[in-house]
Amino acid sequence: MNCQQAKPLIDPYADGELEAAAILELEQHLQSCSACGIAWRNLRSLKKTLKQDALYFTAPHELRQRIKSELPSPARGVPPWRAWNWNWLTTVMTGATASLALLLAVILTRPSSEQPLAQEIVSSHVRSLMASHMLDVVSTDQHTVKPWFNGKLDFSPPVKNLVEQEFPLIGGRLDYIGGHSVAALIFQRHKHIINLFIWPAKENDSKPAASAPLQGYHVIHWSDAGMTFWTVSDLNEKELMEFVRDFAAAGPVKP
Repeated sequence: MNCQQAKPLIDPYADGELEAAAILELEQHLQSCSACGIAWRNLRSLKKTLKQDALYFTAPHELRQRIKSELPSPARGVPPWRAWNWNWLTTVMTGATASLALLLAVILTRPSSEQPLAQEIVSSHVRSLMASHMLDVVSTDQHTVKPWFNGKLDFSPPVKNLVEQEFPLIGGRLDYIGGHSVAALIFQRHKHIINLFIWPAKENDSKPAASAPLQGYHVIHWSDAGMTFWTVSDLNEKELMEFVRDFAAAGPVKP
């Protein structure tokens, strides 16, 4: 089982809806694949959090009694508009405010849609550092690295060498992010490795935005000229943002 086959099964697996035969195969994959394993642990943690009692609010008995006591009594024959009491309105609004605050707390603490992708980016970066698969093509020449991707991807990634900005290109490789093949360009700053992942964008151009650090790594993403870019490194965020600006400012590769 590969990642593309495993990812659609993680949700039903977490809900206990997966068949026994598929469970065994999926569990073996989760043990061997760190990216899918992280996705499974994140989903399990989210489900556990949503089941906590702290996320549920039950109106106390005293509040229910106060609301009942403020309601007009039909037996008294008092018109509803005259039985209105601002204390009752205040009580209701207070309860509504508490419910709204609780809802906002759940929304704000829920992982964003970009967090799993950022985690996958970091995992791919870490794997490239641990294994011998950092580079499929070893070259400091963008005119060698860019043509290497021809026929291996259904798009042509922009390849630039920032040696004058002290971010020299050292090569590239194919990687797998978000369920599809992507280009990975590898740059270096002193002894720090920078992975830059590139694939066609589905959204409009966006300015560079830094995600929260993950496992000690800084992650920045942006979209430009029809491409999505995610870069990750243990380099400090200031220098990594400098790399992003230098890459964006560098001109296209000339044949």
